[in-house]
Amino acid sequence: MNILILQASPRAKGNTAWMAEEFKKAAEAAGHTVTLVNVGHKKIAGCLACEYCHGKGNGACIQKDDMQELYPLMAEAEALILTAPIYYFTLAAQLQAPIQRMYCVNKPAKVKKMAMLCSSYSPNVYDGATAEFRDICNYWGAKNIGCVTAKIDEQKTDATKKKIEDLVSQL
Repeated sequence: MNILILQASPRAKGNTAWMAEEFKKAAEAAGHTVTLVNVGHKKIAGCLACEYCHGKGNGACIQKDDMQELYPLMAEAEALILTAPIYYFTLAAQLQAPIQRMYCVNKPAKVKKMAMLCSSYSPNVYDGATAEFRDICNYWGAKNIGCVTAKIDEQKTDATKKKIEDLVSQL
């Protein structure tokens, strides 16, 4: 399976990045092809709602930023893994921008399965992000295979790694 991981933390060695790397290692060990993109280091603007994409653009966004690298990857992905730190009750802005920019193509055509990995220093802050993730899966017609969250005392632990590996087994 062709898997795309969008990792939204700007911290290269942070907890979210660790979760994304663990997923990648487990998926590759299971025989999947995995591309991990750190969207936290990309320059991707939010949707302008200009409707260029649905008119003159014929599905192409008028903005020419780092999102151009993601469109072909999103088009070929069969599974999409969203990874984000939770700073304030919802997905980080670094992940929101690429999700919202998919508006120009409606949805990733080949994505059949999705999962989410989230970390935070606080407990009980995941409800907004998990609800949004469920809505994205439903709208895109992708099977939600689950979400792994890790609050401060669960980060970079064997127990969290096991949860990630169990998620990979559902691909």
